[in-house]
Amino acid sequence: MIDKRVASAHDAVADVFDGAVVMVGGFGEAGSPIELIHALIDQGASDLTIVSNNTGSGEVGLAALLKAGRVRKFICSFPRTANSTVFPELYRAGKCELELVPQGTLAERIRAGGAGIPAFYTPAAVGTPLAEGKEARTFDGREFILERGLVADFALVKGREADAYGNVLYNKTARNFGPIMAMAAKVAIVQAERVTDPGELDPETVVTPGIFVQRVVEVAEPAHESELVASGVSYP
Repeated sequence: MIDKRVASAHDAVADVFDGAVVMVGGFGEAGSPIELIHALIDQGASDLTIVSNNTGSGEVGLAALLKAGRVRKFICSFPRTANSTVFPELYRAGKCELELVPQGTLAERIRAGGAGIPAFYTPAAVGTPLAEGKEARTFDGREFILERGLVADFALVKGREADAYGNVLYNKTARNFGPIMAMAAKVAIVQAERVTDPGELDPETVVTPGIFVQRVVEVAEPAHESELVASGVSYP
């Protein structure tokens, strides 16, 4: 078995290249890998396409990556939330593209990509601008549109606990996007509060098997996005 532990978040993202497609876990701060995102800012990769549930809050995490000018395009469901100020400004200025995807469709596009399914039909977005230009078919008298599966070069995922082989457990809503993003990426990078030796995790509790994970890094006391935003922190 391969020991997938790396020494630091910076080492974990060292080979992210310009123009890469990067999936970033989220669905609330339980799944937001702040340390990996900040390491990616320090690393310098640019012209990125980011696939995530939202565009970040305040000036930390994903919002900080945007502010640093590293993102060419966002594929997400919630580009604007209560504390998202960076993306709206960049979007209006024409400095960042947006592909808006309903949340359920986004999750299924990622899951499909990870399962090797190139496309699927869904009724979501039928009759809206999001359906424009997409293939439509009728099944049993109901209209559906074709959506493509999503894959990525890298996935940045936040786990609660992992082992050296890359098996991962999650904290609450981090499980919504983390497991499917790990499946859909060529290189899945997991930060976890605790990284154990092989055999310490109960196999019956593992959510993401290590076969889908290439690197794990221990971040014992991960930052909480809401606390950083409330404190007015700006990264870097």
